[in-house]
Amino acid sequence: MSSDNRREPRQRVFLKGRITFNNGASSFDCLVRDLSGLGARLALSETASLPEAFDLYIAQKDRTYRSMLRWRRQDGIGVTFVEAAQPAAQPAAEPAGGDASVAFLLRRIGELEAENAALRRMLAGTTGPGVAGPGDAASAA
Repeated sequence: MSSDNRREPRQRVFLKGRITFNNGASSFDCLVRDLSGLGARLALSETASLPEAFDLYIAQKDRTYRSMLRWRRQDGIGVTFVEAAQPAAQPAAEPAGGDASVAFLLRRIGELEAENAALRRMLAGTTGPGVAGPGDAASAA
């Protein structure tokens, strides 16, 4: 992509990024290759399943950028930032359906607790007689 189309030049960078969408339920790791105050070029292993809008978190900058997909190639994407970067420690403004967000989180916690219990049962099933399971170290000694 020609830099002539950009309102602001991008700096070449090599920063780890994380793309999140679906209210935080889905995410991808990425590599930020070019960055400006208005957008970025990201290197990804898979671009087909990304939505048009998502959040980009850059840990080294401790910032989250609300991003819009501008172009897509097999090995990466170009994005523009639709609002000023938010410090990562401060959540973005609460959506109008705050109760829906709480309900989503409570439902997700329940799902994760159920998955955790299922994994514990599966792990307990793999430890047979004579095999020390987790927490059995004292009795095996």
